[in-house]
Amino acid sequence: MSYQGCIFDLDGTLANTLGSIAGFVNDTLAAFGLPPIPVEDYRYLVGNGADLLMRRALARVGAAFSEEEIRRFREEYARRYESDPLRGVTLYPGVKELLEELHAKGCKLGVVSNKPDNVTRVIVETLFPGLLDQVHGQRADVPKKPDPTAVLAMAKDFGLAPREVLYVGDSGVDMDTGRNAGMDPCGVLWGFREEAELREHGAAFLAPDAQALRRIALGSQP
Repeated sequence: MSYQGCIFDLDGTLANTLGSIAGFVNDTLAAFGLPPIPVEDYRYLVGNGADLLMRRALARVGAAFSEEEIRRFREEYARRYESDPLRGVTLYPGVKELLEELHAKGCKLGVVSNKPDNVTRVIVETLFPGLLDQVHGQRADVPKKPDPTAVLAMAKDFGLAPREVLYVGDSGVDMDTGRNAGMDPCGVLWGFREEAELREHGAAFLAPDAQALRRIALGSQP
């Protein structure tokens, strides 16, 4: 089928932010006198929002921080990240061109990320200006993915039923989000997690590259 809308995850789906996130967390660890974490390890630390990322990173280096120290660590990370959110961010091949084509065909496009809302908006609006109809990151009054609240609200704003929307992401959290929302979840194989995780969490489709994602999104359309 051809979908009338597509809602995307950001990190590991539209943009490769792994080195960026790792750099800012490692800078924050260094500021607190703690050792860095290898960049590749962040593939399994990210995905559930910045608060949990902070706790996972501190646990990974064996830091026994109090809640107050965790709060200060989180604030320092946010200060550093917000100062230069595009640092180290790169585009995945063909993704911008895919968004341009879907946008031109009238497909409603959105981003829902567990990354903080302010930096999510800066990254998306800089990399993909004018291509997304709505962009939402983590907000205090909205549950994080895999809760479907944010994606269902976006679909409603688009005037679309869940079955008309393809949800695209790179992790089990994303596949759960799509299923919880009643949307077909599509896993991209260029992101942070492996194919096995996407399958285990119920991916309806798997896309090895942007052209495959185009075919899935547009169905039989040329």
